[in-house]
Amino acid sequence: MQRLWDISPPIATDSPVFPGDTAYSQQWVAQIGPGGPVNVSAITVSPHIGAHADAPLHYGAGAAAIGQLDLAPYLGPCRVIHAIDCGPLVRPEDLAHAVAALPPRVLVRTCSRAPTHWSPEFTAFAPETIAWLAALGVRLVGIDSASVDPVDSKTLQSHQLLLRFDLRVLENLVLDDVPAGDYELIALPLKLTTADASPVRAVLRELR
Repeated sequence: MQRLWDISPPIATDSPVFPGDTAYSQQWVAQIGPGGPVNVSAITVSPHIGAHADAPLHYGAGAAAIGQLDLAPYLGPCRVIHAIDCGPLVRPEDLAHAVAALPPRVLVRTCSRAPTHWSPEFTAFAPETIAWLAALGVRLVGIDSASVDPVDSKTLQSHQLLLRFDLRVLENLVLDDVPAGDYELIALPLKLTTADASPVRAVLRELR
């Protein structure tokens, strides 16, 4: 059996979300008991909770919703690159040691332990890093923090470069126990036809 690494954080009422975003909540609309054979719940949640894929619609007016996207970028060869404690921005020099024969998907580990509570102190991508990775043939980038842009960014330069280069993105990954190296990524978004993002159950599978 090929080993699997689950790189998705748990989703619950205490899961961290951006300030002002919608936290997870759940209500039971039916429960097992007299006259009721099943449990059925209703959930309310931001599509940006936990490990998630942003759609171009999130940062581009009139751009594609998550359910309109090709699934191919979310499935296939992937490289995990460690840039732990690199500072507030991941720069090309933080990744340069690991880009030989780079596959089209790159996940960057920036911290020793993924946060379990909201904090504005997280590492994002420098815009030039997105452009550099796109020039290397990367089609999807991922990070173990809340956003590819700093929390106080008003221009979302890294997101805008994702749009320009037609890259896909995963955020809020948990790479705590994943050694640097190559894997198969499986992180399929839901077919939400009008949504700006989707939670994913992101996993890495050991290569044969």
